[in-house]
Amino acid sequence: MARYLVVAHRTAKSPELAAKLKELLAQDPEARFVLLVPAVPPPGWVYEENEVRRRAEEEAAAAKRALEAQGIPVEEAKAGDISPLLAIEEELLAHPGAYQAIVLSTLPPGPSRWLRLDVHTQAERFGLPVILGEVDASVRLAEPHQPVALTQVRRDRVRQVGRRVECHLDARGD
Repeated sequence: MARYLVVAHRTAKSPELAAKLKELLAQDPEARFVLLVPAVPPPGWVYEENEVRRRAEEEAAAAKRALEAQGIPVEEAKAGDISPLLAIEEELLAHPGAYQAIVLSTLPPGPSRWLRLDVHTQAERFGLPVILGEVDASVRLAEPHQPVALTQVRRDRVRQVGRRVECHLDARGD
């Protein structure tokens, strides 16, 4: 009975990921899966770490329900670090020897940030087989995170330093 660490973000509810997990189940009907969703913030927006983590936990729970509805046994679904590699490392350190392989679900080449960062190759350093699953570009994926509501900032608290903009927020966040 193999236990797989499934790492996915926007592809967590994709039909391709479900098909890949069903393929693994066909090879080993006793296979078990743990879904890890890195808490990836929305690109280009100011974000609050707790809010991003909460959204990743919600996405993980929704993906777990969707996979289980298709007969895929997901033992646990959880949010991980913002970095997929650090999220994997933390999970493997917390549960040494618990996993037989890592299933990495990515967007297709081009839009996939994880492929551009070579996450699939770098994950091999953990000593486990890495099973790469790419989704079809034509499949509608989970919507990217909506930006977290930004706090309005008074003009007297913003200043430009060269090309960088600095903003001072007091404890009230105004």
